Amino acid sequence: MEAQQRGEEEQHIYGVIYEPDESGSGAHSHEMYLITWDGRVLHVHDFSGITSFDVGHRHGYKGVTEPAPSGVPHIHAYATETTFDDGHTHFIRGRTGPAIPLPGGGHYHYFEGITTRDGAPGVPPHSHSYSGKTGNELPV
Repeated sequence: MEAQQRGEEEQHIYGVIYEPDESGSGAHSHEMYLITWDGRVLHVHDFSGITSFDVGHRHGYKGVTEPAPSGVPHIHAYATETTFDDGHTHFIRGRTGPAIPLPGGGHYHYFEGITTRDGAPGVPPHSHSYSGKTGNELPV
């Protein structure tokens, strides 16, 4: 059933399809990089920080959020892997809080969470907390 028949507005999504080099795996896939969502330009944010100190160490992390439309209330999904410290890494994933305007234009988001629970030989399974704020918005 079409969106208009369901009483919904039709949304237009535009992007660029990128086909990576053949890996020889026999699988076929495409990656799509979104450029606009319903006519709105998309943007991302850089984020980085250091986890809490647990079990005698901490980890660094950095990444880029998933895209979101500009000019409307929104949040971003994010995911990254921590630095390799004390024989292991952790994964970070979540959703930011809402946009917080910056005085000179643009905005940022707060984020916080708990890493995955991981360990290594001689390091018991554990997790770390993390929190921070993203950088200003960056066009896609």
